[in-house]
Amino acid sequence: MNDQAVKSTPKLDFETPQLLRYRKLRTIKDKAARVSIGMGGVSVIVAITLIFFYLLYEVMPLFQSANMSQVTQYELPGKDHDIAGSTVYLAMEEQAEKGIRITHLGDVVFFNVQDGTTVSTQRLPMPNGVEITSFSEADTGNHLVIAGLSNGTAILFKHRYKMTFPDGVRVITPMIEYPYGAEPIVLDDDGVAIKHSVLRDSESAMFVVGVNEQNELFSTYFSKEEDFLSGDITLERSTVTMPRVNGDIVDMQLGPDLRWLYLATSKGKLDVYDLFDHQNPLLNSRVDLTEGQHQITSLELLLGGISVLAADSSGSISQWFMVRDDSNEFSLKKIRTFEHGDAAITGIAPEHRRKGFVVSDEQGHVSIFNATAHRMLLDEKVSDGKVSHITIAPRANFLIFENAQSQMVLWQVDNEHPEVSWQALWEEVWYEGYQESDYIWQSSAANNDFEPKYSLMPLAFGTLKAAFYAMLIATPLAICGALYTAYFMAPRLRRKVKPAIELMEALPTVILGFLAGLFFAPFMEVHLPGIFSWLLITPISIVVFGYVWANLPESIRHKIPEGWDPLLLVPWIAVVSWFCFEISPVLELWFFNGDMRSWLTNDLGIDFDQRNALVVGAAMGFAVIPTIFSITEDAIFSVPKHLSYGSLALGATPWQTMVRVILPTASPGIFSAVMIGMGRAVGETMIVLMATGNTPIMDVNIFEGMRTLSANIAVEMPESEVGGTHYRILFLAAFVLFLFTFVVNTLAEYVRQRLRNKYSVI
Repeated sequence: MNDQAVKSTPKLDFETPQLLRYRKLRTIKDKAARVSIGMGGVSVIVAITLIFFYLLYEVMPLFQSANMSQVTQYELPGKDHDIAGSTVYLAMEEQAEKGIRITHLGDVVFFNVQDGTTVSTQRLPMPNGVEITSFSEADTGNHLVIAGLSNGTAILFKHRYKMTFPDGVRVITPMIEYPYGAEPIVLDDDGVAIKHSVLRDSESAMFVVGVNEQNELFSTYFSKEEDFLSGDITLERSTVTMPRVNGDIVDMQLGPDLRWLYLATSKGKLDVYDLFDHQNPLLNSRVDLTEGQHQITSLELLLGGISVLAADSSGSISQWFMVRDDSNEFSLKKIRTFEHGDAAITGIAPEHRRKGFVVSDEQGHVSIFNATAHRMLLDEKVSDGKVSHITIAPRANFLIFENAQSQMVLWQVDNEHPEVSWQALWEEVWYEGYQESDYIWQSSAANNDFEPKYSLMPLAFGTLKAAFYAMLIATPLAICGALYTAYFMAPRLRRKVKPAIELMEALPTVILGFLAGLFFAPFMEVHLPGIFSWLLITPISIVVFGYVWANLPESIRHKIPEGWDPLLLVPWIAVVSWFCFEISPVLELWFFNGDMRSWLTNDLGIDFDQRNALVVGAAMGFAVIPTIFSITEDAIFSVPKHLSYGSLALGATPWQTMVRVILPTASPGIFSAVMIGMGRAVGETMIVLMATGNTPIMDVNIFEGMRTLSANIAVEMPESEVGGTHYRILFLAAFVLFLFTFVVNTLAEYVRQRLRNKYSVI
């Protein structure tokens, strides 16, 4: 019977055409899925790698070294026209195509920079037998110059370059102008030669200072009056009585504000005179630049005229400027020192558009420095002997100088990003006009002599500050909410709460930033005591409510289905919130004299900004909560049920099971949720941009704003010059943000794997 039953059992055929087709199709699908998933993963890695290398590509030029190469060398311009005399002034125009050379005999030679051929010549209106004994430019790149003469007078003139385009070809025509007349200005009535002269010209006045061979100071102040109809300028002259200087004056400079006169003496002293009262100049400061060991060889003003550069015979250059102290008094401070070499410095040529300068010495070396970055960019041996009359083109792309063999030498310079250094980006820098060194980000200004401030520290600090306050608010709320939702809440209620919270993530951050900046920030300012009372009273009230609810009779508690009791907290929290904001004016009147903001500022010295870190923390925390909540809730809900059931069966309470079983098992997922939330907070742009004052300051004060790396990129990238220093530093900020996210995620993955290995045995 049994044998018959076995024989009658139908045999299953697994090799039917239909099953074979099914297995073949499934194999194809598996391979396609494996390949597509693999390609997707590889594509993500490739995309991230390409982003990394693109950012690196944009950033690397910032750290390329400066270089220069010789273009040509020729005889002094003008010799082909039998013009004799030594050079006293050398300059180039904007395009570095035309140059000007002036001799001590008053001959002016305009020449082609590339080959030295003469374009035109003329002579300054000087009496016969009179020579030029001093020469200086009114301002860097201004082209208005003063020539002190051997008869105690001075000539003011301007070299100008007219650009035309006949037949589409650029033609530059140089010329000499006398904006204040060709008549020489008398400085020394006794006719003693002027060995040093300076000129400063402003819209309302002009100041001329000269020093004769007997080290006597002469100064003339011209006030300007412009005719309303013709536009002609009339100068009203007044003589200023200058003090007697003790020592041989070797150089001098006058600030563009017509106030500070810098005098360098042969004894290595630098005197600063205050000319605010033109009729009573006062000695403000006297410093010993070389401690009596070396001679001062050159004195120059950086672009803008705030900083004075003093070079000495030891090859050292020091930067000084006037600093206002707490008592509103000015004094000369040494800011930084630059080491050129061992040879005596023969000249300093400030750049026309940047805080850089070029230095030459007696041994034929030329160095390029940047004051803000505080570094030597280049040091090149360009001649076998002394280098003199060095000048740099307005675009800082060419250098021209006279060597010891009385030849003119032209060098091309490649120095695109001199303002960048580790110190300028990440350390404190003493900027012009500031009382001390500080971290400052200020990339642009209205004036052309502005000193760019590219410190990334305030931006990095602001990024971490915004993320910290956002995580401080979001992390406990999101994790605690996820714990309750996944473990204690009724399944039907959970299926409604979880999607509702995840839906918050779909809300555009620009809307959150808009609401935070235009509604929540003013509301918080008006109800500041209510905000803090709400933060204090709400948690306590929730604990009190829970205690009362737990001690109510079972007949009452059982009317609410198990797991649905959190809904009772909604009206309770609403009532508590209404109460906190209703008593806000009363609390402000009782404890803060009716104005908590003024109390914080005046009594505690805490600055208050309406759009501050507290607003950002609340708004960005609201944006981050769904991310942390969703991942945390999934991690907790995914813990195997047999673990919690086993714990409860052994006598543990639900809370003990949560703390000692569920949380350790889900800790890798919770940690990942926090890290992903922090990454979201660090990279957030629109909320920070709209809900803060967007000020790049370093202050942990919760009532002050900040500027983050991402917000700074969004604000300034559209206005930056493509390929410029500002443009590439913004890419550097993006690169720093990229590296920060990469490092944090890598560490997070390492910690997550350690946690997974540790608790996988549970």
